[in-house]
Amino acid sequence: MKKIYMLGLAAALMFSSCEDFLDSENYTGKDSGNYPKTEEDVAQMVSSVYKATFYQQWQGDYGNNSEKYFAAANLASDEMYGGGGENDAPTQAVEHFMYTSDTQFEGFWSAGYAAISRANAALAAVDNVTDENLRNQTKGELLFLRAFTYFDLVKCFGNIPLLEKAPEGVEEAQTSPEQKAPEEIFKQIASDLYVATQIMPSYTFDGWSKLEFGKATRWAAEALLGRVFLYYTGFFNKSSMPMTPVEGYEVTEITKDYVVECLNDVINNSGHDLLADYRSLWAYSNPETAADYDYLSDLGEKWSEDNKEAIFSVNYAFRGAWDSQLHMTNQWCLFFGIRANDPSTDTRYNKDDAMSVYPFGGGWGIGPVTPNFVDEWKKAEPTDKRYEASVLTFPSNYDYGKCDSGMEMTGYHQKKINPYRCNGGEYFSFNAKLYGSDGVLGHFQASNCQPLVLIRFADVLLMQSELTETADGINKVRARAGLPSVSYSLQALQNERRWELAFEGLRWDDMRRWHIAEECLAKQVGGKIYNKGTETVMKDQGDGYVARYKATNGYFRIPQIEVDLSNGQLKQNPGWEGMQGFFASWK
Repeated sequence: MKKIYMLGLAAALMFSSCEDFLDSENYTGKDSGNYPKTEEDVAQMVSSVYKATFYQQWQGDYGNNSEKYFAAANLASDEMYGGGGENDAPTQAVEHFMYTSDTQFEGFWSAGYAAISRANAALAAVDNVTDENLRNQTKGELLFLRAFTYFDLVKCFGNIPLLEKAPEGVEEAQTSPEQKAPEEIFKQIASDLYVATQIMPSYTFDGWSKLEFGKATRWAAEALLGRVFLYYTGFFNKSSMPMTPVEGYEVTEITKDYVVECLNDVINNSGHDLLADYRSLWAYSNPETAADYDYLSDLGEKWSEDNKEAIFSVNYAFRGAWDSQLHMTNQWCLFFGIRANDPSTDTRYNKDDAMSVYPFGGGWGIGPVTPNFVDEWKKAEPTDKRYEASVLTFPSNYDYGKCDSGMEMTGYHQKKINPYRCNGGEYFSFNAKLYGSDGVLGHFQASNCQPLVLIRFADVLLMQSELTETADGINKVRARAGLPSVSYSLQALQNERRWELAFEGLRWDDMRRWHIAEECLAKQVGGKIYNKGTETVMKDQGDGYVARYKATNGYFRIPQIEVDLSNGQLKQNPGWEGMQGFFASWK
């Protein structure tokens, strides 16, 4: 059954005990002086941070998914257009580096700082855990989650406030934190991940018997450190990454040698490895769907959510119908699902329909794959098995007029993050057949609960190749795709990351850190699209992709509502002053 991290954290933890402020004894409540003690306490404390980080920050409670960094990173890259419908102007705006309202990204901003605040409060109490292994694992998870959140926030907004610890009194809690330059935020991220990689136990992967699937591990922390280091040193043209000083450690910076050591640790000691078949990474290869999906007729290795390649994943809950717990389900499937006027009745999701896109199900239609991405992949690697495993090509007779609300549709859609149907389309989600009761066919908005993989072993191999400038990792990844070995070059590495990790939210960061964003974005203009069923071409919106990137350096607009409420503490990013970048409608 699905496991999710959604237990609540006692409110007392958010305001650490301060005897200097209140001269009283706490007889009944939980505070940082007596909590956590038991393993149950630890699970409760950490789960609240997971919930804030991945369920509230990424989807659900705080705004819709178009305002979260995972969506923005996919849409802003050269892999996807905005898509959606006319009512999805915020999504199209993000893709064109524009905005629609003063509250855009407010949900991501607020939830991100809620997650950081919870992590800070939990870190203030974690030393109460007496079991050394449990304490180190717990502290490492909290540092990983805080670093992950700061990493998304700083890439999205650049100059952001830094909350280093839980407030020690009411006055400190009411003081607005100072906005810091991105380099200062990266110092904190570096420190968090350095400590996590130093203290977390080395639980070798053996099917998640030692930890619950979905928890951050030493291997996840080491892999994330590699991702952060490559981004920081590339984007800022540095050779190392400075750290905020940490008590008990004399290290002042993260070096390339240390990052390579961490990645080698994952490769040699984690127990994680590549799966044999690239297709089995994605949930469309689950046994229920694969049974009647002709493309998988020769698949020997079926999908498993907790497979050995998945180093870090976000886990979700199953719901048989729409209810108040919708945000605990995998809403990314709904967000990136193929658009229809009514996904609950459209026959194109059935296997036997003349225009079938089976087994891929219905959703908002966000993120149609750009034609230039398709053309460049086919030209570069015409025999790459990963292409068909990653990109769905609509049938040639597909009637775009049947989806007369759709925008920026291209006839190509990614296969990795979708609702997946089964039984010829009878079930709205294969999860309904696996987890639902008899007669429950699922709900297209609520019944997707397959995990979202955020870090996998192939990425570690490619990061190691990039840092060592050797082709071993590249060629292991290529061999699985049925491709011949290559010698190392930066271009070969860039191509391999582009194809292997397509639609996984990493391309945008790669484009920025390699300083190729402008040339890549320019290629999106002129691609064939369908707006409200009518064929046209992609046009620059506002000042255009390249001009907007130059003006903003790739940073998005800090929610103006936060700037207005800060009494001058927050300054808006360049390129977003006044009405710069306002998106009224598609032109």
